[in-house]
Amino acid sequence: MSVAEREAARGMMQKSVVGRTPEQQRAEFDELFAGRPLGDDVKLAERTLGGVPALDVRVDGADADGVILYLHGGSYVVGSARTGANLAAPLSRRSGVPAISLDYRLAPEHPFPAGVHDALAAYRELVEGGQNVVIVGDSAGGGLALAALIAARAEGLAQPAGVVLLSPWTDVSLRSPSMDNRDEDDPLFSRANMAESAELYLNGTDPKNELTSPVFADLKGLPPLLVQVGTAEILLDDSLRLVARAAEQDVDVSLDVIAGAPHVFQYFAGFMSEADEALDRAATFVRNRLQDKSVGGVA
Repeated sequence: MSVAEREAARGMMQKSVVGRTPEQQRAEFDELFAGRPLGDDVKLAERTLGGVPALDVRVDGADADGVILYLHGGSYVVGSARTGANLAAPLSRRSGVPAISLDYRLAPEHPFPAGVHDALAAYRELVEGGQNVVIVGDSAGGGLALAALIAARAEGLAQPAGVVLLSPWTDVSLRSPSMDNRDEDDPLFSRANMAESAELYLNGTDPKNELTSPVFADLKGLPPLLVQVGTAEILLDDSLRLVARAAEQDVDVSLDVIAGAPHVFQYFAGFMSEADEALDRAATFVRNRLQDKSVGGVA
């Protein structure tokens, strides 16, 4: 990835404005992401999973055993199964594994723990149906993926075969040093707008609760993790702290840090070479994890 590609990608992003209503944020987010073309080889089909609305992301030729459960980003306030399909589809295409993008409930209408309950219900149906699963989440969806694993462990459910986290938001207490020292580098987020979303999501819940900020959780027994993050984002240390904690607790974890890349830079696939390379690595991880049933997965 050239310096010019990184700078151009950052230049396409605009710093989020504080004080907009959730409705305004959703309309702007959907205008940017809900209509992106997925490719002629992709068909979307509405369904429910664990009683939660979802989209089957059907990519021609993606018929390998297992399934990707995709949890979209959007600071727990915006986004949808359709916006999640923008990354679920290329991951499915590259890995050959079918994908489902979940339409979990959003704050402030449905604050914590509604999203966790939805993700867990969807995962439970897949596991109880005998599916071997890899969970993938970006940004808030990454934090939600970890919360779902912790909740599943508490219920005695089998863990998924693996988890892919793209620029995950793992600490809604906003204690990561990069929340401040990467502010000038981040073209999208600031502490102020992250604090605004966190308040809507938490609705008075302790921000250090292990299901709201899984960077503080006991991670023992979780399946292998692949974490990808850029250095031009205030959530950089949310990933670095998570990876260090996972390693300390004997969780298999791999980390890709891309210098100068912005938040969820994988959206720039086809424009930024490192985005394509990152998706290729994530797809390889998905395939390998589903083929190796020795850790996690459904027996």
